[in-house]
Parts: sequence; C-alpha cells; structure tokens
Amino acid sequence: MSSETQPRARHRRRLTRRRTLVGGLAALGLTGAALVGSGMLAPAGAASAWPEAKGGKPVAKTIEVSGTYDGKLQRFHGSGPLGDGGQGEGQSPMFTLKDGAVLKNVVIGSPAADGVHCLGSCTLQNVWWEDVGEDAASFKGKSASAVYTVHGGGARKASDKVFQFNGAGKLVITKFQLSDFGKLVRSCGNCSTQYKRTIVVDDVDVTVPAKQLVGINANYGDTASLRNVRIHGDGKRKVQPCVRYEGNNKGKEPRTLGSGPDGTHCRYAASDITHK
Repeated sequence: MSSETQPRARHRRRLTRRRTLVGGLAALGLTGAALVGSGMLAPAGAASAWPEAKGGKPVAKTIEVSGTYDGKLQRFHGSGPLGDGGQGEGQSPMFTLKDGAVLKNVVIGSPAADGVHCLGSCTLQNVWWEDVGEDAASFKGKSASAVYTVHGGGARKASDKVFQFNGAGKLVITKFQLSDFGKLVRSCGNCSTQYKRTIVVDDVDVTVPAKQLVGINANYGDTASLRNVRIHGDGKRKVQPCVRYEGNNKGKEPRTLGSGPDGTHCRYAASDITHK
C-alpha cells in the first residue's frame, strides 16, 4: 500500500507517503464522510462535467436532515412557500442539516429558496446548484470546533454570494466549480454575534463573470488559505482572490481594509492562482 529486506523497505516507504497525505488532509479538517467514495485522493485537475439530473422533486417545506441524505442526483426545486424565486433575506432553506449531517448527490434547481443551512458540522458532497437563490449554503454552527466540508459539486448564477459563513469554525471547499457569481464565500461582515472563522479553498475552478473568491474579517482573526485555484476567462485579472474587511456586530456595512496575500489573513502565493 528470495530476499525479505527489499520488499519490506518498499512497503515502509509507501506507508510513510500514505500517512503523510492522510495527515495533511486531517490538518485541513476534512471529515471522513467527505472522503468515502469521493475520489478525494485523486490529483488536482480540471473540473468534472455537470451531471444530468435524474428526475425532479418539488419541495414545499424545508427537508430536515440528520445522518446522511442521498438525493440520487434528483433535481430538487422550490414550490409553494419555497417557490417564489426571490433574493430577499430571511427565506427558508431547501435543506436544513443538523450537526454532523451529510447531504450528497443532490441537484438544486430553480427556484432554490435559501439553499442549504448547516446548523453544525456538515458535509456537502457532490451537490450542484443550477441557479443560486439567496445563497447556495449558509454555515451557522456556534462551536469553534465545527467543520463544514464542501467536496465536489458546483454552483452557477449567484448574483451575490455562493456560501455565507455566519457561524464559527472551519469551512473547507475542495474540487468545486462555479461560474457567474459575485463571491464564492463571505465571512459575515455584520452579524450580531461574530466569530473567528477559518476558510480553506483547494482545487477549485472559477469561470467569470465573478468579482471575488473570499471575503474575511481581519479584525476578528479570520484566515483564508487558497491553493490550486484556476480562474477561467479573466484575462484582465479583475477577480479578487481574497479581500479583508473590518467586520462589526452592529449591522453596519463593513469597511474594506485591503486585498491580496498578506501572510496572516489572506494566505496564498501568486503560484496558487492560475489563469486559463
């Protein structure tokens, strides 16, 4: 994963490499659920093709998930109270995930309401948003040890944010693709309760139009680490990989402090971002 010595030496080297890789994934805070059957150990590369939905399922009332919910690549779309297609704040989500829940193999169509709400640690595996509503997903756990994992999948047509990070803990986004959006993830700039938040973005494909990948609150100690990010179609380099804000808990519009790598809050090098 004759002489006895040489085979044992090769086996030890393989174990060492494997332990090093698994240890590195653990350091990112990736959950076991995100690794199972996901191809996580495959090398970084171009995004996979969007899946073809297998049938449709209207959702008139939020689906609450504890444990694992496998949508089998059905297209879920809002109807009734979840079907107005608006962008207003305070909409109900299509799915609410309780602490530790896994949502996988889901296509969220239009109208998408407020997408997915994670109330604690959660895993979104192979989830696709065809037309983002208010937000694709919001992460709301209150524990500093909470880990939110987005592995695989993609999102399109987000007029503002794709992911809203309101809670505490760490958000890890891997092997994701998105196009036609405002921001990939925003650490809440003016929530009444604020936290230190950690964001990791690794092996992601971005297609313009787009404005920003990550927005964080430097004054609350937020960090964003970016690796293996491929931006397509941005010949003029207008997409901002990481923007630092001065967040507040008063509901006011946060002040922009700066952008680009600083070694403390925005953690990446020029080589971590490639333009295609």
